[in-house]
Amino acid sequence: MCMRKSLVVAGAALVLGVGAVSLNAQHTLAAKFDLTKSLTLTGTVTQIDWANPYAHVLMKVPGQPLPTLWAVEVEGPLELTANGWSQSSLPIGEAIRVDGYVARDGSKQIWGKSVVMTSTNKPVYVGTNGTPKPRATATGPTPRWPSGQPRLGPSPGQTGYWGYPTRGGLVEDGINVAMDRYGLLNNIADAAKVAPMQPWALGLYRDRQRTFLQHDPMLLGCKPPGRPRQFQQPYGFQFVEQPDFKRVFVLMASGNRNRRIIYTDGRKQVGQVGGNDDNPLYYGQAVGRWDGDTFVVDTRSFNDEFWFDNGGLPHTDLLHTVERFTRTDLGTMRYEVTVDDPGAYTRQWKSTWNLNWVPGEETPYFLCMDNRP
Repeated sequence: MCMRKSLVVAGAALVLGVGAVSLNAQHTLAAKFDLTKSLTLTGTVTQIDWANPYAHVLMKVPGQPLPTLWAVEVEGPLELTANGWSQSSLPIGEAIRVDGYVARDGSKQIWGKSVVMTSTNKPVYVGTNGTPKPRATATGPTPRWPSGQPRLGPSPGQTGYWGYPTRGGLVEDGINVAMDRYGLLNNIADAAKVAPMQPWALGLYRDRQRTFLQHDPMLLGCKPPGRPRQFQQPYGFQFVEQPDFKRVFVLMASGNRNRRIIYTDGRKQVGQVGGNDDNPLYYGQAVGRWDGDTFVVDTRSFNDEFWFDNGGLPHTDLLHTVERFTRTDLGTMRYEVTVDDPGAYTRQWKSTWNLNWVPGEETPYFLCMDNRP
């Protein structure tokens, strides 16, 4: 994890005679900004901070006795680049008008819902700059190994990864509740419907939702997205199958490019003596097997230092999951997870969603808290 200080940002703040601007780690939009409080600012661009997880435009806003430095947060470089923007799209010294939402902590930060160059009334760093790059799609039958077994990854000589999950948070199958891509419920009154939680777990889940997931250890401290959460992340993942070694790697694109190992040699789900310093693990001890065309993964021995879904559903170290991966065609993976945690839930329950194959591309390069204080 790269934890370098953003010296340019701090230096610019000191020149203007104000405190250094706080640039937090990853977060949900509502966790950092109050979406009920709008603000419009006009000023001059002093710096573009082009780094993950979010780019920032530093602007000098006129005032008395001294001007004020504000940080305008926009999407991250990966999203901006995909939409046709670059670091040079907004020149230093340009006059801009920003409409957005103020930071909850009262700091001089604003979410750039609209960023416009006042000289031309041209928007920048919002929407798309010209024609956006079309999203790659994959069609065709399920690729297979010579044995006839489905391939979890690309065909020989090809590249690609799994992304664009159809669900942003865990919800029991058959339950209809609305939530956003971060796992935040549209209506917190729906919390009890999401999964069969024990009273303490429901109370904790409601508290995490009420605080807009502000205390998420993955977003604040770059903890790994353990268990089914790794299949809810925006930058996707890859399977690397090694039949000769009887193991499958799951390589994450987000976080700090974590990897998970699924063994297919039938070994017991126990830690390696003297080998696993962090046993129990964020990803647990996983063993996999094939059931027809479905890859079934049984995982136990988790720690409780992570959130196992985006929306903050609690779990304990008793968590046991059974995942079923079924590649129905070249472009679609059906993912089903059965959750068994007698420490947090009243019974077993199941959640299912689809993942989409992105052909011809490698996973995006993203490090959690890159260049962040």
